[in-house]
Amino acid sequence: MLNIALFGPPGAGKGTQSEFLIKKYNLFYISTGDILRKELAEETKLGLEAKTIIARGGLVSDEIIVQIIEKTIKNNPDANGFLFDGFPRTFVQAYILEGLMIKLNTKLDLLISIEVPEEESVKRLLLRGETSGRLDDNDEVIRNRLREYDEKTKPVLDFYREKGNYKAIDGVQEIKKVTTEISIAVNKEVEKKQLNIVLFGSPGSGRGSLGRAIAEKYNLEFVSTGDMLDEEISKGTELGKQVKEKYDNGQLVSDEIVIQLIERKMKQSNNAKGFIFKGYPRTLVQSYILDGILMKHDAIINKIIELDVETLELVRRLDNRSKTDQCMPYDSSTAKIVQRLEDHTNKTIPVIEKYKEIHDVAVVNGTDCFEDVMGRVSAEIESSFRALD
Repeated sequence: MLNIALFGPPGAGKGTQSEFLIKKYNLFYISTGDILRKELAEETKLGLEAKTIIARGGLVSDEIIVQIIEKTIKNNPDANGFLFDGFPRTFVQAYILEGLMIKLNTKLDLLISIEVPEEESVKRLLLRGETSGRLDDNDEVIRNRLREYDEKTKPVLDFYREKGNYKAIDGVQEIKKVTTEISIAVNKEVEKKQLNIVLFGSPGSGRGSLGRAIAEKYNLEFVSTGDMLDEEISKGTELGKQVKEKYDNGQLVSDEIVIQLIERKMKQSNNAKGFIFKGYPRTLVQSYILDGILMKHDAIINKIIELDVETLELVRRLDNRSKTDQCMPYDSSTAKIVQRLEDHTNKTIPVIEKYKEIHDVAVVNGTDCFEDVMGRVSAEIESSFRALD
């Protein structure tokens, strides 16, 4: 997901550049004024609350505005990202947006400020007034608007300048030159982005085979917590000894150990195009851990794929596997197979439901032959690649 805030004083040419950004990067445009008017027109719950406040002569609160923005983002899961115009307007709203982005497991990637000197803005707006007939395009009103913009915007720009995702663009240049510089700045952010995938599916759904094939095809790092734990054991490392002791005592490996392994894997693969996670997260707690790990590395989950296979087919596959040298510990009896499937239902399905609230989870039919399922998964992944282009 690519999220951009576009700033500029009246007359800076934001409208032209907004159209370019929306079309070029497939962004959904969020203007607080537009989405508020939409809520008012549709008389939604939030719209009616806002209408009551406006009728009393009050200003619509940040609390209502942020709820409308969150609703808009959630209602557009297929968007490649969002272009914010008119928000955040104050440094308080900057903090609000940061919190909202964290809640939605994303971030504001870039704030672009089209900078135009006051006299140039005045000249442009007066010229516009000659043809538009707008009563507010006169010298006194224009200068008041510019003064208000400077007073409110400077703290916001300072906020993002300190965060390091602020880019100033000289707005006095020709329009094409401004567009080119904006495009260069945005492309630099796009190049930083990884494609991180979580592959869900019940035991027997084919996650392991598909995960490795996907990693190889798209040059991603395959992250399987089970494989990493087995490798530590086979190498006889200190961590491996701890894991083996837990296995021998029938205990679960702690999240502390798994975190160390995932962190190490990501550090060793810091030039990776992205990661595909199989077998993690299994629980709600682990889903928060993974979000935290990715956020630490300035990354997010871009794609979630769930392999859908009917229960009877899963049991058949696992039973067949139990008769081969690929047998897993939980394949050895029907009772263990059923228990493992129940564990997935009770622990992992809630994780998938959580992600569905903030992601467009792609459910892929995993019943057919490997080539067909691989084709479906590849199509889903390639749509995400196109979104990052």
